[in-house]
Amino acid sequence: MNQIGFPILSLITFLPLVGVLILVSLQGEDAVIAGRARFVALVTSLVELALGLYMWANFNPTMAGYQFVETAPWLAGLNIAYRMGVDGISLFLILLTLFLTPIAILASGSVTRRVRGFFSALLLLETMTIGMFAAADFVLFYIFFEAVLLPMYLIIGVWGGERRVYAAIKFFVFTLAGSLFMLLALVWMWRNAGTTDIVTLTHTPIPVDIQMWLFVAFLASFGVKAAVWPLHTWLPDAYGEAPLPGTIMLAAVLSKMGAYGFIRFAVPMLPNAAAAAEPLMFALGVVAVIYISFVALAQTDMKRMIAYSSVAHMGIIIIGIFTFTVEGIEGALFQMLSHGIVIAGLFVCTGVLLSRGEGLVLSRLGGLAARMPAFAALLMLFSLANLGMPGTSGFVGEILVIVGALKVNFWVSLLGATGMVLGAAYMLVLLRAVLFDKFTRPELAGLPDLNAREYAMLLPLAALVLWLGIYPSSLTHVFDAPVAALVQAHMTSLMPHTALAMVTAK
Repeated sequence: MNQIGFPILSLITFLPLVGVLILVSLQGEDAVIAGRARFVALVTSLVELALGLYMWANFNPTMAGYQFVETAPWLAGLNIAYRMGVDGISLFLILLTLFLTPIAILASGSVTRRVRGFFSALLLLETMTIGMFAAADFVLFYIFFEAVLLPMYLIIGVWGGERRVYAAIKFFVFTLAGSLFMLLALVWMWRNAGTTDIVTLTHTPIPVDIQMWLFVAFLASFGVKAAVWPLHTWLPDAYGEAPLPGTIMLAAVLSKMGAYGFIRFAVPMLPNAAAAAEPLMFALGVVAVIYISFVALAQTDMKRMIAYSSVAHMGIIIIGIFTFTVEGIEGALFQMLSHGIVIAGLFVCTGVLLSRGEGLVLSRLGGLAARMPAFAALLMLFSLANLGMPGTSGFVGEILVIVGALKVNFWVSLLGATGMVLGAAYMLVLLRAVLFDKFTRPELAGLPDLNAREYAMLLPLAALVLWLGIYPSSLTHVFDAPVAALVQAHMTSLMPHTALAMVTAK
């Protein structure tokens, strides 16, 4: 269904490529090209955001299925078509991408070489990310899912830190190796159903024994992308070495691809395998919440502490998805969006210090609350949201996951809830070290507070953290219908097997 009358999804997906063509055609001195490249990239991303908001305004939240559907012949002989569409689950992940891309562009002040190439890679990353969330065909999804690797590899490997090549190769190898398993699963499912249409695949029965193998393939692929413990080891290096814009997109958007894959494919298409894997996924989520929180607490670098906190929050998201309850899955979705906003804000705060020539070693910071009060207030807001303080967006997602887990397993709910306590531990350590520890370095006294560009990045993020924390139903009502349909379909698909097990037991 397309309520607008023109292919808005294709326009949003491929418009950044127009920006890339403009960037390639720029002429002049390097300094002139750099300035124009930033302008072109920013304008392109803002037009993208405007189109996304227009799509949201025309979205019908009462519908559970795809909207703005676009279909065109592609590989007709193989029954593979160009299919695009969004529902309440994918809509806000697209909007998150559209919202954070201009912020990433504004955060690119440290990029001073090969500027045109950097912004081309960033716009290409936006195209691939949106295309993946909007794909309604498995082959199309896979192509976009894999294509994300190239621009992110370049962003890390060309414009990253001292160990950028190692971090880029590790990121590429981990994600590519995992995705090869998904390709095998895709081929089997295509041969079984005779099509790669996601809606058709969702309603095509798969033998239970085959489901388990397919789930393992999905876990290898989506688990790496979502940084599920112990498949997360690429993440600290990639986050640490990527330039600030790359870190923002990697932490806030790309890490959600794996969780989205579990919700879109593993749970609805492999219901029996997903149910059988529930204890395993709970265990992985709980280990991530507890163990990785202690790892974050042990960090001495601000950026690495935030990076490990991201892994811990992905553990909460995994727990929520595999509760198979409306509260748990909605909590996971809410947490995906909240985490994207909050983690972007935290990494922008690290960029503020780096732009002033400061390092991120906690022991060399301190006393900034009195010298940079606006920076301190915003860093505190994002840190409190990251630990799940009531009144912020971080609280809503975590409490929904805890409620959903409580319906399934008390101990999983209790252990998952420890993430809020442990999150408070490492985030308060960070705040104390950066803002309130004794002032020991005289050069910190001259640090200026936020400038206009930094306000333009941080204030919209802060507003969303508070808005979603105070008025969460403005978001949850959009994915109420698809989540309810997903849970109902999952339970229905398990009923015959449950009834058979009960008869056998008698």
